[in-house]
Amino acid sequence: MSRIGKLPIHIPAGVSVTIKDNVVTVKGPKGELAQNINPDIQIDITDGVITLTRPSDEKGHRSLHGLYRSLINNMIVGVSQGYVKKMELVGVGYRATSNGQLLELSLGYSHPIVMELPKEIKVEAVTDRKSNPIITLESTDKQLLGQVCAKIRSLRRPEPYNGKGIRFVGEEIRRKAGKSAKV
Repeated sequence: MSRIGKLPIHIPAGVSVTIKDNVVTVKGPKGELAQNINPDIQIDITDGVITLTRPSDEKGHRSLHGLYRSLINNMIVGVSQGYVKKMELVGVGYRATSNGQLLELSLGYSHPIVMELPKEIKVEAVTDRKSNPIITLESTDKQLLGQVCAKIRSLRRPEPYNGKGIRFVGEEIRRKAGKSAKV
């Protein structure tokens, strides 16, 4: 049995889950999310607890069992609590400003980079004196939030020699030693 797939999902107060035509819809105080589910995976909701079962122990069914349990759990956490990611810009002259759904980044290139973010994501850019600019992204959709963070990070990846680039707050960058002189 799948260790992840067999875990029950508890539905918190204020969250409603409906299943219709292999589509699971989760509504909560922060929003609404929907996910298509493979018809082979059976979903049962009893007394505020969701359990998923699979028809056989085939490799495909085992992998789908854990996958859909994780997706449904992420949806429930998203609509009840939400997800927050914080990124910092490390480098001289790196700046970030947000205006609605537009994020403008100055990353040492000859031009500023302007990104239009999806409407499901709230963005806030804070720049304090003598500290690195911080970009805070909030969303109910964990997958979309991770995808947008990866896109922002790909604009200037953290490099191992000076540590400059865009990284998550608290992330450790493995540093390399530079060239050493011959003796």
